[in-house]
Amino acid sequence: MINTETPRESEVCWFVGASYGGSVDQLPRFLAHGIWENGYTDKHLEKVRSIRPGERIAIKSSYVRKNDLPFDSRGESVSVMAIKAIGVVTANHGDGRRIDVEWTEIDPKREWYFYTNRETIWKVEPGEPFKDALIDFAFNGSSQDIDRFRNSDFWRDRFGDELVEEPEEWPRRVEFYEAVADALLPYRDNRAKLVAGLHEIDDRINVAMNLQDRFANGTTGPLTDICPFTVFGLFNRGTTEENRRLIAAEVAALLGVTVPVPTSFVGVPQFNSQSSWLFRFADTRGTDDIDILWNLFVAVLAITDDSATADDAERLTKSFVDAFDSARELPVGAAQLGKVLHWVRPWECISLDLKTQSYLRNVLGMDLSRYNISPGFTCEDYFRLGDDLIEILDSEASSVHSFPEVTLAALTADDETDPVSADETATPIETSYTVDSIIEEGCFLTRERLDEMLEKLRTKKNVVLQGPPGTGKTWLAKRLAYALIGSKSRATLRTMQFHPNMSYEDFVRGWRPSGDGRLTLVDGPFLETIRAAISAPSVDHVLVIEEINRGNLAQIFGEMLTLLEADKRTPDEALHLSYHHDGERPVHIPSNVYVIGTMNVADRSLAIVDIALRRRFAFFDLEPAFNSSWRRWVTEMAGLDSGLVTKIEQRMGVLNEQIADDRGLGKQYRVGHSYVTPHAAAVRPNALQWYRQVVESEIGPLLDEYWFDSPETAAAARAALIEGL
Repeated sequence: MINTETPRESEVCWFVGASYGGSVDQLPRFLAHGIWENGYTDKHLEKVRSIRPGERIAIKSSYVRKNDLPFDSRGESVSVMAIKAIGVVTANHGDGRRIDVEWTEIDPKREWYFYTNRETIWKVEPGEPFKDALIDFAFNGSSQDIDRFRNSDFWRDRFGDELVEEPEEWPRRVEFYEAVADALLPYRDNRAKLVAGLHEIDDRINVAMNLQDRFANGTTGPLTDICPFTVFGLFNRGTTEENRRLIAAEVAALLGVTVPVPTSFVGVPQFNSQSSWLFRFADTRGTDDIDILWNLFVAVLAITDDSATADDAERLTKSFVDAFDSARELPVGAAQLGKVLHWVRPWECISLDLKTQSYLRNVLGMDLSRYNISPGFTCEDYFRLGDDLIEILDSEASSVHSFPEVTLAALTADDETDPVSADETATPIETSYTVDSIIEEGCFLTRERLDEMLEKLRTKKNVVLQGPPGTGKTWLAKRLAYALIGSKSRATLRTMQFHPNMSYEDFVRGWRPSGDGRLTLVDGPFLETIRAAISAPSVDHVLVIEEINRGNLAQIFGEMLTLLEADKRTPDEALHLSYHHDGERPVHIPSNVYVIGTMNVADRSLAIVDIALRRRFAFFDLEPAFNSSWRRWVTEMAGLDSGLVTKIEQRMGVLNEQIADDRGLGKQYRVGHSYVTPHAAAVRPNALQWYRQVVESEIGPLLDEYWFDSPETAAAARAALIEGL
């Protein structure tokens, strides 16, 4: 079905490519037919479906260039994005492939610098300075304030007005690594000379360089071919600093590099000393393996250093994508590939060594499962990760502002050298978490119901899980959060509980005593979540609030209660905080913040907050689930006898029917399945004894509270649960 409905107000903008596979330019056809098409049948489909009529769209081409720039780049490569056409979406065909657009060609094309993106489809929402400036440049014809970008956190080290001499650290040593890469390039077609020179060094110095190959006949002998990344590995492997400096100096002399050798390699990712080649021994090596690695090396230098034009961009991008994905077909892990690309071009390529991955997840809050860092990792995933990371690093909230700084911070976080495994092809990341994962962990709802909850969370942004006690509200809330985030990472999940004394000052911001005896404004957990989400716009952040109905929501949220609504998640709806700093800009809740509340419907304070919650949250009822899924779980996973399970189910059913029929209680007071659902890993040598203890210590006291005015009823109900057992 074609969607032609124009939204109430559209601020979202899209920047898209116009080449299929980086080869054929589709711009003339798109302009002539008033369309834009996704060239993939298996990628970007959901993103294309989300594009709405009325939203603005631009065709862009991203590349890098050193020369012919409107500012002094000091010989460094600069990211460039050409705007070739702009338009307004008039219809979406809903197939994930095609949209109709009213185009205006930009001729000559206009170039935008620094803040670019290499994804085929880039969604840009206003509300952040760089994004606002890009939108104004592309669609309103404004000029780019280049000086502002040159001197921003991410680019100032290379292009800023004030170049400060810093201690020699990895971010300041990249010149040597780049010089070695440049000097290696001419040896692509003269590898015999390169290998001979390396063997001469190996024979002369008293440091093993590991240049012995193993052949199909079982013999060993001198290596006869080598890839450029393995040349880097000779002085970036597990040996002493002194040996690394010696080998680096000898390799530099062989290549004619005059840039000084680093005095220290602290913070430089390295190979394991026993696995310092990027290719296999000759007895198992493919005939083209080393050529494939040279092709990747040439492609990364070209895409980062070539004095490219907009017309070259697609060709260079395609060459790099093809070379990267070809290298991934070799037995080369994502961790190793990211590491060696970082050696070659540290400013442009992020390392994926294990410690850097950990830093990205745990310090910068990135959900790496979004980028498939596994056997399925592709060049497109690598591009997306780098582009998303740039947005995080340019935030004031980040303590590091470049790829080399990230690696340095990661590898020196605990003052240890980088621990590299013998086989980094098996990258230890969080397993992807989906609705299937929720079911596997013991959820007794249907897949369709869970899909509905997750979809409503994505669109409404705020949901409440309500139900009687023991129906797994908090358990499910956290797992819905994991499924939304995509992994079981706690980096962007925060949990808390409301209570009657909770206030705005506790939750959003309030005055607190400081160390000097004065009062200072301190951000609460909700504002901290908002700040983190703004600094990492590509990552979903979830706040789980247990017992959300126990607090006074109007008092706790204040002005934020209005901003919770999904259609108010834009900077245009921003409001000043009740307590704000001088000159502080209004605050909005970004679209990547989600709130999941839990509510016990047996709590008689529900009616007080119902009206305040109802407009801003979607509500889902959870009920006691003594069904086939529950029976299968407690018998197969928890190991309970099927006969006992049948009796528990029958007796809990009778109890809940009695509670539901009681005019003083009702179905909202029924007892949930969680009370009688043991953990799969729990040790229960006597299941019957376990059940008796649950009745006596957990369900019984609850019944005493229910029938506080009729103790004999509570006692009879308790006795019925264990009678004859």
